[in-house]
Amino acid sequence: MAEEVTPRATLVRADNPGVMTLDGTNTWVLREPGHRGVVVLDPGPLDEAHLQRVLDVAGRDGGRVELVLFSHWHPDHTDAIDRFFELTGAPARALDEKWCRDAEPLEDGELLDVDGLSIRVMATPGHTMDSICLVLPAEASLLSADTILGKGTTVVAHPDGALGPYLDSLRAIRGLATVGEVVRVLPGHGPVIDEPLRVVDAYLSHRAERLQQVRDAVAAGDTTPMQVVERVYADVDRSVWFAAEMSVRAQLDYLAQS
Repeated sequence: MAEEVTPRATLVRADNPGVMTLDGTNTWVLREPGHRGVVVLDPGPLDEAHLQRVLDVAGRDGGRVELVLFSHWHPDHTDAIDRFFELTGAPARALDEKWCRDAEPLEDGELLDVDGLSIRVMATPGHTMDSICLVLPAEASLLSADTILGKGTTVVAHPDGALGPYLDSLRAIRGLATVGEVVRVLPGHGPVIDEPLRVVDAYLSHRAERLQQVRDAVAAGDTTPMQVVERVYADVDRSVWFAAEMSVRAQLDYLAQS
């Protein structure tokens, strides 16, 4: 599917639905209105049909892919990196040089200009340590990747995920939403969020509640991450307990450092 969400951002959702990917990975095709240069965020899985849909959207009205960006290293976002480079020849950039092709790594706070499209890079470690968000200042949109999802909450999976930096990242996003620099969130999975401040506050509240539950579980004598999961996540489908265990490990690590 392809959906023009804002004048600068079109969503092309990959056909890879699942427990961790929700309805599928969101690939974002970005272009300044009236211009031809295109930026693609997270080409996604190595799925030829999906990549062709992305190229079809990018090529409308003579468009051409000039830059590919990766929000973080998870395979459902990066698996197509080399195939997409082969198809477009466009340089690829990410915070981690491993996910760059013919280009330098991104820097926190860097301002990109691609054929009139302005993009500000925002390092948001936590979901992974190489996670970034992108701000489109002209329309106050935040491309949040997996830092904020369109529905549900994000897994912060130990050891690459870290709760302290994640909470700091949420607070930084909250700051932008508070002053109107972010009025909508274009996530890496799920639907668009039109009330970013409400959602970020819900995320922060959820994390605080879970942390207290983990503290209580430890105080009750639960000594292993899975024991904590069995107590704290008893109402959660067991199919996602593997993710819950990684999240608990991140929470225990955070508490140990607090």
